[in-house]
Amino acid sequence: MSELRGALIGCGFFAVNQMFGWRDVKGAGIVAICDRDPERLKIVGDQFGIERRYSDAAQMFADGGFDFVDIATTVQSHRPLVEMAAAHKIPAICQKPFAPTLADAKAMVKACRDAGVPLMVHENFRWQTPIQAVRKALDAGAIGTPFWGRFSFRSGFDVFAPQPYLAEGSRFIIEDLGIHTLDIARFILGDVSSLTARTKRVNPAIKGEDVATILLDHERGATSIVDVSYATKLGIEPFPETLIELDGTEGTIRLSQGYKLEITNAKGTEIVDASPALLSWASRPWHNIQESVYAIQQHWADRLAAGEETSTSGDDNLKTFALVEAAYESAASGKPVEIGVLLA
Repeated sequence: MSELRGALIGCGFFAVNQMFGWRDVKGAGIVAICDRDPERLKIVGDQFGIERRYSDAAQMFADGGFDFVDIATTVQSHRPLVEMAAAHKIPAICQKPFAPTLADAKAMVKACRDAGVPLMVHENFRWQTPIQAVRKALDAGAIGTPFWGRFSFRSGFDVFAPQPYLAEGSRFIIEDLGIHTLDIARFILGDVSSLTARTKRVNPAIKGEDVATILLDHERGATSIVDVSYATKLGIEPFPETLIELDGTEGTIRLSQGYKLEITNAKGTEIVDASPALLSWASRPWHNIQESVYAIQQHWADRLAAGEETSTSGDDNLKTFALVEAAYESAASGKPVEIGVLLA
C-alpha cells in the first residue's frame, strides 16, 4: 500500500512536534502545509523540505493531492476547517480543544459523519507511555476492579513563556490542561455520569483559572479526582508528568514522579520503569508529550489505512469535551452536573 499523503494547517508552536512525528510515522507523510503567517510557513517548509505551501486553506483543499489533513490551529478556526475537510471528503485530525463550544463540536462530528470521513481529535496524552502502562496493568486484572482513582497534574512550570495567549483567555487550565487529564480519567476508569468542580485563579497576571479540582462519578462505579494546577511550586518540578493513583478490589497502582509505576497485589509489589522514549528530535522534559504525538499519529495512519475508527475519534472526544463544559458549569454554579444532559 502506498504512503498516505497528509496536509498540515497551522505551523505554530506545537505543530513542529507534529511535523517531526509525521517524519517518523510509517505509512504516512506530509506533502503540503498551510499558514497565514509567511514567516512560519517558510521556517517549517524549509526545515522539513515541504514544497507545497499555502496561505489559504480553501486553495489548498481546491488543489487537493492529499489523503488527510492535520489541523493544528487555534480553537476558533477548528469548526470551519473541519467542515471544509468534510465538504472535500478529506479525513481530518483536529487539535484540542476540539471546538469553542460543545454545540460546535457536535456540529463538526455530524459534518464528518454525514460526509462519511474519519475525524480524530489530537488528544495525545492518553498515548503517553506511562499512561498506556497503567491501562495495560488494569486490563491485565492486576488490581481487580478499580473503585477509586486520582489523576494529578500539579506544576509551577511557566507555560506562558512559549504560549503567551494562554494568559489572555477567560478560561485556562481546564480547557488547556484539564481536558487532557479528564480524558486520561475516562480512558482509565470509563465514562462519567456526573461531576463537581471547583476552580481558583492564583496567578494575578492571567485572566483564567490556574487551579481546578474535579470530582468524577464514573458509570462503572468508580469515583475519581482530577486535580490540575499551574500554581504549585515543588522541590522537584514534575512537569509534564501526570501522576495516577488507583485503588482496586485486589490491589493498588501508583504512577509517581519519575515515571515510577508501582503495582501492589496479593503477589507483592512490582516496580516498573514506565519512562517514555527520548526520540531523536525530542528534548527533556517535553519528551513524554513529544513521544505521544508520534504515537497518536502512528495510530491514525494505521487505523486510516485499515478503515477502522481511532481511539480518540470525534464521537469519543465529545464525551471528554462534555466534561470540560460540565466542569466550568459546576464551578460557576457550585452544583454537580449530569453529563448525559450535555450529550443529549
